[in-house]
Amino acid sequence: MQTVTREMRGNIALITVDNPPVNALSHSVREGLLNQMNELAGDDSCKAIVIACAGRTFIAGADIREFGQAPKEPGLIEVVNRIEAMDKPVVAAIHGTALGGGLEVALSCHYRIAVPSAKVGLPEVKLGILPGAGGTQRLPRIAGAKNALDAIISGRHISAREALAWGVLDELVEDDLVGAALAFAEGAIAKGVRRTGEIAIDKSEASPEMFAAFRKSVARQTRGYFAPERCIQCVEAAVELPLEAGLKRERELFMECFANPQARALQHMFFAERQISRIPGIGKDTPRREIRKVGILGAGTMGGGIAMNFANAGIPVTILEVQQEALDRGLKVVRGNYERSAAKGKFPMEKVDDLMGLFTPTLSYDDLSDCDLIIEAVFEKMEIKKEVFTKLDAVAKPGVILASNTSYLDIDAIAAVTKRPADVLGLHFFSPANVMRLLEIVRAEKTADDVLATCVDLAKTIKKVGVVAGVCHGFIGNRMLSPYGREAALCVIEGAKPEEVDAALYNFGMPMGPMTMSDMAGLDIGYFNRQGVGRENYETKAYDWMDKLVEAGRKGLKVGAGVYAYEAGDRTPKPDPEVMKIIEAESAAVGIARKPKSADEIVERCMMALINEGAKILGEGKAYRASDIDVVYVNGYGYPPYRGGPMHYADSLGLKQVYETILRFQDVHGPRWWQPAPLLKELAEAGKSFADFDRDNANKE
Repeated sequence: MQTVTREMRGNIALITVDNPPVNALSHSVREGLLNQMNELAGDDSCKAIVIACAGRTFIAGADIREFGQAPKEPGLIEVVNRIEAMDKPVVAAIHGTALGGGLEVALSCHYRIAVPSAKVGLPEVKLGILPGAGGTQRLPRIAGAKNALDAIISGRHISAREALAWGVLDELVEDDLVGAALAFAEGAIAKGVRRTGEIAIDKSEASPEMFAAFRKSVARQTRGYFAPERCIQCVEAAVELPLEAGLKRERELFMECFANPQARALQHMFFAERQISRIPGIGKDTPRREIRKVGILGAGTMGGGIAMNFANAGIPVTILEVQQEALDRGLKVVRGNYERSAAKGKFPMEKVDDLMGLFTPTLSYDDLSDCDLIIEAVFEKMEIKKEVFTKLDAVAKPGVILASNTSYLDIDAIAAVTKRPADVLGLHFFSPANVMRLLEIVRAEKTADDVLATCVDLAKTIKKVGVVAGVCHGFIGNRMLSPYGREAALCVIEGAKPEEVDAALYNFGMPMGPMTMSDMAGLDIGYFNRQGVGRENYETKAYDWMDKLVEAGRKGLKVGAGVYAYEAGDRTPKPDPEVMKIIEAESAAVGIARKPKSADEIVERCMMALINEGAKILGEGKAYRASDIDVVYVNGYGYPPYRGGPMHYADSLGLKQVYETILRFQDVHGPRWWQPAPLLKELAEAGKSFADFDRDNANKE
């Protein structure tokens, strides 16, 4: 099939790109566009050209199937330069999205029109690279340096109306886009070409001070990332250099980004998120259950947040509480969340009432009888969960999906109290549930295929990243969090200050250190968990000092004192000499001679513990792929995306090195917590990676 075709409409050539599903810039599209330009350049009967796309979108970017392959000529740079050099007006007709290379093609055209629903953008920074076909040079010339910086650093989709205001688009048309583009091209014949690369930049708004202020404004969101600074340098080059020199600088900086390990890590994450819905034994032909109404047990922070996800997707929710006061309080919080969103301009204020109209509050289990999915978000105790599921089993209609939001507990044991274990699974939302993208979908032993398939699809409906996990204590994320936290706490009792541990892991790229995170969550939560499992089941040296803090009333941020001290109204953690006295006393009590620890040692111990537990989870089949674990940790625990998740990070170090480091820790710290995962040992000795394991498994499916 030809992906680029041409037909003459009078004296105007209509070029149509048709490369389903998103008209990606594959080799055939690049070659087709270049050939058409070369042919039309010498065709005197053609006076103007329109580039349009068939299907649901304009060119939506590069062909991801070509990622990692040797480039095949012609490259996109050659194509866009040829389009811009045409002596006949070229008009881009944009619908759907013009992203990345798609926008670079449009920018090389002399004029651009679009439908109001269209979106444009340069999202390359999200893949650890920068727009490499003139995007950083042409966008500032037509939209101004400030707007270009915003678009390129954020990678966001820009609405057609905003793009029109910036000057990126020349006109919006309500319908018959191709007809309007042909008419526009007819009018452009007299006007002639207007090459984007020849437009002069307004330097008055592109001063060094503006660039300095921009760097400062994005410092937090770009912390640790390699590509954003190179993107800024490209826009600076657009301001200071003529187009040809600017394009050369863009190419140099593009190659720097491309060669950086962050590009591989971020592209790994891009593909990993697209793999999570591929479940062995589940296909398009697996039946799905219809979810028209959802029941939520619990109107607290978690229950209310979970309910909002469904209301946001237009799915009615019945929300149950045991007391009217708790129900009223929960719905008041939900309304407040919506009102704050409306005040920020995310949607009109009148939509708040529409969204709240999707909530049906109740105190009676009987009102859940018409729900298609019921999720409990009650207190994290097995006896309470079992009691709730016994009641649900009695009132829920046949075919309903029953889900637990438990963070740790055994879904098989919960399912066993019902007469319908095939209908039961875990849906572990992360707090705050209306904000966090991650959803762990826990497949129990008897969970039916259609139940799992329905929930995997439903995750997309409610805009969650749904990762399937097997039943084990803590599933994927919280199970791995335990050894990570243990090593951080051991580093403190062995000689590091809490703030040194936090600084080491923050500088590694985590959003906050484990001590700050413990204070935010509440030190008493871990305290009560440890009381319940018995001292023989955890590393007492790691946590006895924390228990002493709780017993002294230091429960964390909520009471203004935990591992750190907090001033009233200020969430900034401050080191507290009183805490160091408790830590030093505990070190002495267990016979530890405190020694300083380097940031490298702290990071290495915490990361090795995390990776080793991940390898155990993978080897036990509690995660389908190593990349699924990476998706969990990046989306649920703030692991830096530019490191690609813990399993990709392990691959970047080399599994042989990881395995030998764990054996070294075993020699130093003893074998109790430093037994290498069997899968890690197997892969390391075979010279393989976790990525190889994923590929081998995919080939077996």
